[in-house]
Amino acid sequence: MRSSRLLAASVVGVVASGLAVCTVIPASAASGSAASATSAAHIKPALSASSNPATGQTLTLPAPQGRYATGESQFRLVDDKRQDPWDPTKPYRELMISIFYPAVHTAGKPFTNQFPAAAAAEIGPALDGGNGLPPGLVNWAATKTHSVQDAAMAPGHFPVVLYSPGAGDSRDSNVSLVENLAAQGYVVVTIDHTGEAPATEFPDGHVVGNAPLLAAFKQVGNDQAAATVLLTKVMNVRLADTQLVLNRLSSLPHRLTAGMNLNDIGMFGHSAGGFEAAETMYNDPRVKAGVNLDGTMEYTEDADGTHLSQVALHGLKQPLLLMGSTGRYPSSIHVEPSWTSFWQNQKGWKADITLNDSQHQSFTDAEPLLAQLAGQIPASTLTYDNGTVDAQRAVAADRALVDSFFNRFLKGSNDHLLDGRGASQYPITFIK
Repeated sequence: MRSSRLLAASVVGVVASGLAVCTVIPASAASGSAASATSAAHIKPALSASSNPATGQTLTLPAPQGRYATGESQFRLVDDKRQDPWDPTKPYRELMISIFYPAVHTAGKPFTNQFPAAAAAEIGPALDGGNGLPPGLVNWAATKTHSVQDAAMAPGHFPVVLYSPGAGDSRDSNVSLVENLAAQGYVVVTIDHTGEAPATEFPDGHVVGNAPLLAAFKQVGNDQAAATVLLTKVMNVRLADTQLVLNRLSSLPHRLTAGMNLNDIGMFGHSAGGFEAAETMYNDPRVKAGVNLDGTMEYTEDADGTHLSQVALHGLKQPLLLMGSTGRYPSSIHVEPSWTSFWQNQKGWKADITLNDSQHQSFTDAEPLLAQLAGQIPASTLTYDNGTVDAQRAVAADRALVDSFFNRFLKGSNDHLLDGRGASQYPITFIK
């Protein structure tokens, strides 16, 4: 399969190279359930890579811009009634989520790592391969967030926003957007779809990779019918995972739920995660507003309109913002069939905004992080991944649009950026 607007760079690089009873368990606590006692035989390696993280350059995430400091907590969710779709030997489904939230009293305290240490050992090689980087150039285990582990939540009652990454990406692949939203006064829940991310690390130390998913993509090859079946499975797994997360939000520790407004829930995602956000809204009215960051909404490798999703065919009553790129696989309502169909059928508020001179990864941390390697890798590598848009301006635009959207539809505060006011300061185009 070629690169598409369902697949993240970490999967594309590997494939192209030849290739409900639920519980909530804090990541900081050891699990005593039978479900957590996964044997070594059930752990799938993410990639053939060194077990040691790279020792190269440390990259820096942009600081969030908002009135609040931010905290981060991680949790394991378990559904004992759903068999793991990527590992048939496991009779339950387990996920990891991170919660980023407005916090107080974080000065002088250490920030969390973007990627957990054990997971970084597998995620790093996947990012290197997917982005065309020399192995060892970047120490992916060293990048810090701007959030403090389990910090006290700020006083207030904050809307909740879910984030889902592209197929093959980690839940930690868009911290720059997620932290900024938390600093603006949101509780943001990021989801690892176990078996898709290069590595998901659980509280007891076991790590689950994505070898079965990579093998499935390799087996598909150029078989379009098989690709549709596989992509449909990927999305169905994701939708069930999201339902698990939504159902378990109220069971998180009181220190978090006390500040969560579960009457105002939104969702956004990149690539397959954007598709997932829209399809979740179609199925679940609890999600009141959503943003699709450059994700097709059909079950095909090539965007040809032959296998449209329900949300593309019928639209939504809730508001949805489409944010598209202009690169190898451009997306707008004029060139992406699933977006065209959605636009024609959408009943609620809608907007289509293009990030100029961008590529598919320009909506993720790849934009600010890879830009720091200018002069160390070929310019063509950077433009292939990030486009020619200035990285700082791209991050500013992504943040401003996502913030404006959720402020408008979850907080009732309209800065009119989505009406075009002040848009000239950002590298964006409104598509009509």
